[in-house]
Parts: sequence; structure tokens; C-alpha cells
Amino acid sequence: MRFLVVLVLAFAGLVASPNSASSLPVDRGPASRAVTHGGWILDPAGRVLVLHGINMVYKRPPYAPDAEGFGRDDARFLARNGFTTVRLGLIWKAVEPRPGHYDLDYLARIRRTAQTLADEGIWTLLDFHQDLFNEKFQGEGAPSWAVQDDGLPAMPQLGFPYNYFAMLGLNRAFDNFWANADGPGGVGLQDRYAAAWARVTRFFRQIPKVLGVDLFNEPWPGSTWALCANPLGCPLFDAKLEAFTQRSIDAIRRVDKRTAVFYEPHVLFNNGAQTGLDPTGQRLGFSFHDYCLTADLGLGETGGPDPVCGTFDDLVWSNTAAHVAATGHPPLLTEFGATKDQATLKDMVGRAEAAMTGWQYWAYCGCDDPTTTGPGATQALVLDPAKPPAGDNVDWAKMRALVVPHPLAVAGTPTAYHFQRGNLVFRAAWSVARAGRAGHFGSGSRTSISVPHRVYRHGYVAHVRGGRVVSAPDARTLVVAQGDHARQVHVVVRPR
Repeated sequence: MRFLVVLVLAFAGLVASPNSASSLPVDRGPASRAVTHGGWILDPAGRVLVLHGINMVYKRPPYAPDAEGFGRDDARFLARNGFTTVRLGLIWKAVEPRPGHYDLDYLARIRRTAQTLADEGIWTLLDFHQDLFNEKFQGEGAPSWAVQDDGLPAMPQLGFPYNYFAMLGLNRAFDNFWANADGPGGVGLQDRYAAAWARVTRFFRQIPKVLGVDLFNEPWPGSTWALCANPLGCPLFDAKLEAFTQRSIDAIRRVDKRTAVFYEPHVLFNNGAQTGLDPTGQRLGFSFHDYCLTADLGLGETGGPDPVCGTFDDLVWSNTAAHVAATGHPPLLTEFGATKDQATLKDMVGRAEAAMTGWQYWAYCGCDDPTTTGPGATQALVLDPAKPPAGDNVDWAKMRALVVPHPLAVAGTPTAYHFQRGNLVFRAAWSVARAGRAGHFGSGSRTSISVPHRVYRHGYVAHVRGGRVVSAPDARTLVVAQGDHARQVHVVVRPR
């Protein structure tokens, strides 16, 4: 979650041990997986996925979204409105309550939710979520046996996110984690963590539409955080974070060659600091967040975006573009929002559109979140997932900001797409060349575009050059088949 004015000031100034994971058989099963390649996220057919979605993380025991009521009606609500991905939270404490012992009932519970989402055509990104590391520090994430604070106090208790900056025990616990300090049984803490990921990826091997795994939510640098609170970032901590990232990737790859692995920069990247991460391996992706530091302070004029936000957001997006250019790892904006400010939400959706980058809004529900900077209603799309997602249980103003037409799966390489909110005109263009690969998509290849009824209440008219419409009139999903000898396809959608 986001960091507020403190950072403005800062910028101004089932296996017994991890080693046994390698003895598990390598997963080459049939379940569908996304592919990260050549700077794009692709579906199994090689079409470019443009993902719009949400986060669903339940941070209280039993740490499972279905305990808060998230279920099939919520998945259908998302699919009807053009959302195609969910970042689904797992909590390490629930995954591995005792060292080397995994709670299969918990994993089965999360797997059922992933299957429910897949049944509605929604891609799941599995996320090991943490904020403030552990309940001892007023947060969630790591099991208590992994907390090594060397006896330093869990003080002062200022809540989220301020404990990060001042709590001695919390920062020491992070220091020891990044050092891979020996934990129970003399096994390194990171080694335990990486083995847990290996177990989880094996457990989910038969679930379709798994987008990938997100290794570690918002890595906090520990006691050296101040060195990272500048636009140039912190190469010394990045070296530690890269070692952890590589260790986790390698553990997963020993048992799973197919599932994409998304890694995150240190959390201060969210607010404009650079990252130097460059892990190696196949099917890697870059998960990043962007939180406007002053979104709820009303600094914008006449409903426009906050100019202070713009300064920091520009840094986040330019740093992301530079990282993707350097590594070739496709980006995914896995958190933004947590605000009711419509200008901020529309601006962020527009930034992602301009960069042709997918996104996952924070968050589906408030869900008694212990580590947020505002009331749950501020961040929630649906106030209570135990109730139907309808009527006053939905933040419809937020829906209007987030629900926009966009490509879903492109049989080619996107060159641009844009939705004009004023006149509801949507344009998209793509070449028929395969993204990041040699070759082209042939005649009849199909591209799908989300055309939400919420936007086009009275229907729409689609004009296509280089192809033809093959979906039913006014369908929520517009399907375009590529024409003979086409090199480029252009689509314009207008309201009736």
C-alpha cells in the first residue's frame, strides 16, 4: 500500500527442508499459463494480453478471500465489466505455519478461488503478500517463526506505513531476512521462503489461467531505507534484493518451468526511486506499483490531476520504461488507487493505456484491512463481498473511472489504443506481426476487445480496416478477425 507525505519529505531531502524442493518432479502439465516474452505478456496462443483487474487480498486469519465472502458472484461481476485479472493474495504465515510444513487445506482454499476465477475467464496472479512483515509489527505476512528482531522492541507503534520508518524491531527483522539469516533448523529464512513458493507453484499446477506468481509484495529495505529514498535509488540494497529474487526464481524453476515469475523493486520505487534489479531466467515479469502521494489532499484544479502527483508518477513510469528497455521483462502495474479521487484514477488508467501496460487496481474490498492509509471504503470497489456486488454495495463512481474499453487479446503487436472519455470513442491499432517473436498471425486470426455495456449503454458501432467483426452486435466482447493479406488492423468503436 501507499506511502504518504513522509516520502515527499524524504525525496525533498509438504517438504522437510527447502533443499528437498529440488526433488519434486518438474511441472510440465497441461494447465494454461501466460507467457512473458519480448516485453509483452502473451496468452498460450501468442496473443498479447492487455489485463485490467483488481487485487483481492484478505489480511486477517484465516487469510483466505472466501472467508470474507469473495466468490462466484464477484468473479462474474468482474468478468461482466471487462476485468480479466485478479492479484490473489496468499499469506506466508498461512502457507507455512511451521518451518517446512505447509497447510494444504489453506492452499486448497486459495486454489478453489483461483479455479472460480478461471471459470469466468479471469487470469490469476498469485501474490505472497506482506505489509509490516508480521502481526507483531501491526502488519501481516511472515510466520512468527521467521521474525528475527534480535530482541529489539516493536516500538514505536505508529501504524501503517509509519512503522516502517521508525520501528526498530521491524527494521531488524527485515535486515535479517535480506541477509538470509539462519532460522529454525539452521535453514536460511530466504531458503524457507523460496521453498514455500516452489511448493505453491506445484500445488497450483492443474489450475488454468494462472498469469504467474508475484514473489514479494513491496520489499522494504530495512534499516537502510533512507538510502533508497532518492530518485537514484539504492544499488547496495538492490544487490541484496536481486539475490533474494534470483534464489526464489531458481527454486520455482526447479519444479515449474512454465509459470511466469513477476518480481518487485523495493517499495520506494512506488514513489519515484530507480531500481537496478536484473534477475535472470525465462518467463520473468516486472511487477510495480504507483501511488499518488497527495491524491486525497485536493491539490488538483477543476477536477484535474494533482500536479504534485504528476511529478512523482512521471518518475515511476519513466523508471519503469527504462527498466523494461534494459531487461526485456514486461511490466504489470499490480497496485494503484486506494483512493476515491476520480481524477487520480482516470489519470492512472490513462498512463497505463499510453504505455500499453496492464493493471490491477487496489482493491476489490476494504475487508478490515489492517495495513492501509485510509478507511476501507476509500480503497474498495465493492464494499462487502459477502453481499451481492450490486446497488449501494458498489462504488459506481470508481467503476466509471476504471471500466473502459480496451484490447483483451491481440493477434499481433499493439501499436496504440485510446479511449476518449468525452465522446466515448475507442480506437485501437495493431500490426499482425507476432509480439516479441518471428512470424505473423494469419488470415482469420482473432483479436478480442472489451466493449463494456456500462460504457455503451445504447450499443455501439465498430468500423474495422484490415479485418472484419465476427461477434454479435453490441456484444460485451468485440471480436475482430484478421483479413487476407492484412499487415495492420485498425478498429474504431463509437456509441450508437
